[in-house]
Amino acid sequence: MAAEIVNPRSDKTDQDGGAEPLDSFDPAFALHRGGKMAVQATVPVRDKDDLSLAYTPGVARVCTAIAEQPELVNDYTWKSSVVAVVTDGTAVLGLGDIGPEASLPVMEGKAILFKQFGGVDAVPIALDCTDVDDIVETVVRLAPSFGGVNLEDISAPRCFEIERRLQERLDIPVFHDDQHGTAVVTLAALRNAARLSGREIGQLRAVISGAGAAGVAIAKMLVEAGIGDVAVADRKGVVSAGREDLTPVKRELAGFTNKAGITGSLEDALAGADVFIGVSGGTVPEEAVASMAEGAFVFAMANPNPEVHPEVAHKYAAVVATGRSDFPNQINNVLAFPGIFAGALQVRASRITEGMKIAAAEALAAVVGDDLAADYVIPSPFDERVAPAVTAAVAAAARAEGVARR
Repeated sequence: MAAEIVNPRSDKTDQDGGAEPLDSFDPAFALHRGGKMAVQATVPVRDKDDLSLAYTPGVARVCTAIAEQPELVNDYTWKSSVVAVVTDGTAVLGLGDIGPEASLPVMEGKAILFKQFGGVDAVPIALDCTDVDDIVETVVRLAPSFGGVNLEDISAPRCFEIERRLQERLDIPVFHDDQHGTAVVTLAALRNAARLSGREIGQLRAVISGAGAAGVAIAKMLVEAGIGDVAVADRKGVVSAGREDLTPVKRELAGFTNKAGITGSLEDALAGADVFIGVSGGTVPEEAVASMAEGAFVFAMANPNPEVHPEVAHKYAAVVATGRSDFPNQINNVLAFPGIFAGALQVRASRITEGMKIAAAEALAAVVGDDLAADYVIPSPFDERVAPAVTAAVAAAARAEGVARR
């Protein structure tokens, strides 16, 4: 029998005199009991003939063929349509380092989003190790079972090295969604905000609050997309070449951002800026938002508390976006990663390139079309046009960039 989770503060008792299970009054616990996913067969096993084909002796013929022609594994197993969702539990949502077991509800959730929004099967894998070498070696050894690897909720700066090393060693897509999924959706929303205001991205100066996984990836993608300028601020201020306390990742960041040479605080950088992008938490003073350029865009994406509350942002900004579902313009990774992986798997891409990510952002932005408005610069995750559009764009980009294998 499954253990009952009880609320230690509950003054209610069940018929045995114990505390009432959390399931009885918290719908989140009720939904999660037993997990959110299961393995389901795609072929029937109704009789001995089915059994002889699905398992021995028929399966031996398939195994032998794959041993002789390894590429057949993509045609005769699930490999080419399944993704490993891998975490070490060190940076889970807003909860931080809660460990592998506690991360599993999130990883299961990610897996069902892959299926629901992209038609991609995914398996949650929570690793009981945090050392970079251990994680890389473990994933490399697991890789033969999967067509792609989605790294999830791994703390910075380790996540950068883990992704890079896995990309070097594996010939399947490796994608850290906290970085690139966030960046793709942010770029899509920014393209549409710029279009709404009659400007090009090259005319905009952006400021990013947060130099972690998401902040670094957004900065790279905005530069790749041709942003006029972008400065990134961490807890100690604007990341600039003159700072002596920068990590290797931040030194690299300083090399391709902040062309204006801004120094000082986040608030200093926001003066006259066209775009604020928040991926750090904390609170931005209202006077700093007021100092931004006329017609500015505020993307305050921290959850559950945006860096700038929408009520404050709307006083000064032409377009406001958050990471929350209860406000318009939600910057939600689910708009990107299912379609990106679906497109990559469709053409059996060896990796996910910058061009594929840019294509995903452009396709996502295009879904909005003529319905573009200040409160609609990014589509809803439940818009059924999103995943097919992103999938097709990513597949086409993979072929164009020479990383597709079919």
